[in-house]
Amino acid sequence: MMRPITVLLLMLAASLPSATAQNREQMALHQQRLAELLVLTASAPTDNERYLASEQAVGELSAALEEEESEHWKWQLPKVASVLTSPDGLLRIFTWAVVRDNGEFECFGAIQYYNEREEEYQYSLLNDKSEEIMNREESLLSPENWFGAVYQELIQTSHGGKTFYTLLGWNGVDNLTERKIIEPVILRGGVPQFGAPLFRRERNLRRVVLEYRNDAMVSLCYEDQFVEEVERERVKVKGTNRHRTIEKRKYHKEKMIIFDEVEPQVQGMEGLFQYYIPSGLELAYAFIDGKWELRNGAQGRLKNKKLNKAFEPLPKKTPAYGVR
Repeated sequence: MMRPITVLLLMLAASLPSATAQNREQMALHQQRLAELLVLTASAPTDNERYLASEQAVGELSAALEEEESEHWKWQLPKVASVLTSPDGLLRIFTWAVVRDNGEFECFGAIQYYNEREEEYQYSLLNDKSEEIMNREESLLSPENWFGAVYQELIQTSHGGKTFYTLLGWNGVDNLTERKIIEPVILRGGVPQFGAPLFRRERNLRRVVLEYRNDAMVSLCYEDQFVEEVERERVKVKGTNRHRTIEKRKYHKEKMIIFDEVEPQVQGMEGLFQYYIPSGLELAYAFIDGKWELRNGAQGRLKNKKLNKAFEPLPKKTPAYGVR
């Protein structure tokens, strides 16, 4: 006769595969319901129906994130929503937008993250307060007080044993303007905080906000670019006591955030973002020694081509490219 403890262990072992299968089935149901609701947030005919669908989508997503090991689920959602997961698996963010009949946008979502103190995955819902935030490029924000965006890219970098996450996002705003946003996220004490002073030489800047006329084409992307480095060396002129300086040019690939500078079409329109368009100048942030270093001479959209000029740090007084 088997001992009671042996029987118990066998029962537990037998139940594990079915429990895992049940979890997968439950997550698949959450995904299906969430996908259907997200489609309605974009396609339902009235404001009330779109907002109701979004409210229900938030509830469905919350229920899914409550499921055990939901952090391992590989989400497949319609293109109206964005799901981004960090390479280290410690951060995942869901975002989408609802467009009102008057053309105004409101963003929704949730952030799932690993809380080191609690040693478990947790989540927070995102509450879009973008129109109430005064110093929007300088404010440290929480999920409850969030500068809303639909994120298109999640960049993970590290320095000195610390990990940094940077989000690239978009917000349709209204019938007059759109925004592109560079948003650092840090898990401080295991809890996410939006905005961080990672932008070198730009005091108090915690995020970059590009706001511009809604029919303007403004690029924001993270990609490999060729960088030219110029090394100067003093060498002795053969047969003399004189020296001359020679230049050696080297090229290497470097990942950068590349974006269009925006400025008013006409002087005197500063701060009226419906008149902002690309200036024709591209700027770039390279991650160097734990900071995003602003460079000039960017030539985005180049594929496997060498730049015709070197990247150099911008002077301290840089052209305005966002909100001050």
